[in-house]
Amino acid sequence: MFFASRPSPQTIERFISSSQKLPLSYGPVGIAGDRTLRHDRDEDVVVIGRGVADFERARGALKAWKQFDLGWVELFPVSGPTPVAGTVVAVLIRHFGFWSLNGCRVVYGVGNRDRGSRFGFAHGTLTNHAESGEELFEVVLDPASDEVLYRIRAVSRPRALLARLGRPVVRELQARFRRDSGAAMTRATRADS
Repeated sequence: MFFASRPSPQTIERFISSSQKLPLSYGPVGIAGDRTLRHDRDEDVVVIGRGVADFERARGALKAWKQFDLGWVELFPVSGPTPVAGTVVAVLIRHFGFWSLNGCRVVYGVGNRDRGSRFGFAHGTLTNHAESGEELFEVVLDPASDEVLYRIRAVSRPRALLARLGRPVVRELQARFRRDSGAAMTRATRADS
């Protein structure tokens, strides 16, 4: 859904409410792991810390949706519900003088929420999203190097007319999101944060 100006809190709340029962705009769930699909597939892996303490901060940051603390992208509800399967959120994006509001649902988790060396989740686009696809957010403590890695993997294709017409711009915004998301997770994982 596109807007000429920032949507009001009431508009965003209505959007989230109306998104609750919408279906996913793609299938099957799990396509972020399927390398055979004819979609745009992107992945970035960033070292965001080192050791168990940094990993626990990274796990907490992902649970709190800190990968969306970008300034030009916002997640709603603002408090960010715990990312478990079925959770519905709205992603508000400011780009080139207008705004878009996009519905997503958490479709699966990865690893263990409270222990282990891997944690993450994937959300899928709803039918009110400009794109169609799935995005995986994951943190891993590499046992060999002790590095904390943040992985973002996305599989998508344009759904809305504006997204199809502006495909090169959309692809650049997606690349910018991956870069900025890695930087946000690095900030959230630092010991002095």
